[in-house]
Amino acid sequence: MGLVFGDIGTSPIYALTAIFFIIQPTRDNVLGMLSLILWTLTMLVTVQYTYLAMHLGTKGEGGTIVLREILLPMLKSRTLAAFVSLLAIVGIALFIGDGVITPAISMLSAVEGIVLIPGFEHTRETTLMIIAGLIAIGLFSIQARGSERIAWTFGPVMLIWFAVLAGTGLVAIWSAPGVLYAVNPVYGIHYITSHGLEGFLILSSVILVATGGEALYADMGHLGRGPIIRAWHIVFFVLAINYLGQGAFILTHPGAHNILFEMVYSQFRIVYIPFLLLSIAATVIASQAMISGIFSIVYQGITTRMMPLLRIDYTSPLLRSQIYIDVVNWALLLAVLFIIVIFRSSANLTHAYGLAVCGTMVITAIFVTWILILRGQIIRSLIGAVILGITVAFLLANFDKIPYGGYWSLVIAAVPFAIVLVFVQGQKKLASALSPVPFDDFLARFNDAYNTLNRISGTALFFARDFRALPQYIPRTMFNNRIIYDDNIIVSINRTEAPFGITWGFTREVTKGFSIFEIYAGYMEFVNIANILKEAEIDELTIFYGIEDVITTNIVWRVFAAIRRLSPSLVQFYKLPADRIHGVVTRVEM
Repeated sequence: MGLVFGDIGTSPIYALTAIFFIIQPTRDNVLGMLSLILWTLTMLVTVQYTYLAMHLGTKGEGGTIVLREILLPMLKSRTLAAFVSLLAIVGIALFIGDGVITPAISMLSAVEGIVLIPGFEHTRETTLMIIAGLIAIGLFSIQARGSERIAWTFGPVMLIWFAVLAGTGLVAIWSAPGVLYAVNPVYGIHYITSHGLEGFLILSSVILVATGGEALYADMGHLGRGPIIRAWHIVFFVLAINYLGQGAFILTHPGAHNILFEMVYSQFRIVYIPFLLLSIAATVIASQAMISGIFSIVYQGITTRMMPLLRIDYTSPLLRSQIYIDVVNWALLLAVLFIIVIFRSSANLTHAYGLAVCGTMVITAIFVTWILILRGQIIRSLIGAVILGITVAFLLANFDKIPYGGYWSLVIAAVPFAIVLVFVQGQKKLASALSPVPFDDFLARFNDAYNTLNRISGTALFFARDFRALPQYIPRTMFNNRIIYDDNIIVSINRTEAPFGITWGFTREVTKGFSIFEIYAGYMEFVNIANILKEAEIDELTIFYGIEDVITTNIVWRVFAAIRRLSPSLVQFYKLPADRIHGVVTRVEM
């Protein structure tokens, strides 16, 4: 409940406030909105994620990249495979775009509750922005220490938060129990069909209640399907009660603006300030969960070679999911602060929020339905198709947000999208330009050189993605520069289709003085190569790796070259001993 449901659990702070900022709080409108909210949570979160998505795969993995990895082996067409990869890149980009807006809207909406405290009614908007910005700076500043140190508070704080949401919701429902009729989907359908275009476009605000629902699937590999589903049953009930309570409150207080905070203030004025502090803590947790999720998805992108290498720090000796990526952390902070300055209030941010979330949900729905169809699961495929239709409807409604600030989520998402696209295409172009050396050709030359050249005592490691097609730097080092050791080992790191698990195999003495060491690791696995080499009893004297110096006049490939220069090398990424590594530069024209 603490790690997974922080985002969706703080949606009650701003969701209904955003909806009734647009429409009048009449009885029919309130029942229609509550019905749409309850069934949105049911269809988009419960059915799409807990029933369909979370039952895919056999290793307990989850996320957009995971769905891509499941789907690709099932496709026979290269065109379809390329389309799936492109959709996955779009999904990653939209998830990151969503991850920038989530902390901004959560923190702004929480601190805006300060204006209900007596004596603080006239707090300036700029002051609230500064407070939200300082909270964001504090949160991002502690990331390097690892979230494990503060994670123990997540569960208890969110448990209290959900208990308060349920309690205040029940008290409010008592004053207008007629809101319980909203469980009937007819009220939601009637609102949409009777209000024409306006009824359809309101879906762009209703989606705010489901933001964070994608975390159920993304965190499945870390926490397990069973615990997440059981926790969601509790969270769903709490959210439903609170939204119904807020609906009841607005029926009895039609002039309310900041609905949740005004509801709590009217019920329990004496404990309002502790509630405000609790809401700020909950939004910090929601933001922390999104930050950790982005770290995880970036790492998946790196290990599946969809994103450039970035320096990664492992902040926990026990939990492999606890990582810190310096560049991503500070880039996110700058983006969050920028969004706070641009939009200034949570009300303004609701006009931009939801577009990226819907895009991610549509891509998930496409992948899930596609996989179910290919697996021949007819009933689930039909359900998946219905869900896909619903998510597409929400996405189309959210297009209305683009002129009113929604374009910022697309602008933010465009940055990682462009980086990934340039990197993927650049890697393909670079691979074709490098012309790898076939293993048999290399072996013949090695035998001749090993027997005729003076050798250096000790063991040298050479890193290659695939020993069957060796990069040019290896033969150039050995044959042109005449650097051959008594023992020469090619180290190859292979990512498997499973998310976790590490194995290694040693082919000793393929020929005299030459061996192959292969490491097989899951695509979500954190590989400590130094420990593996020690376990294999390899005592290397020197480690060689290749560096490609890209020369180009093409603007796109110049960007690619800049990305590669800014990225750490393979040995830096895997934190190999700095005193033993030697980079061999190969100049490549693109």
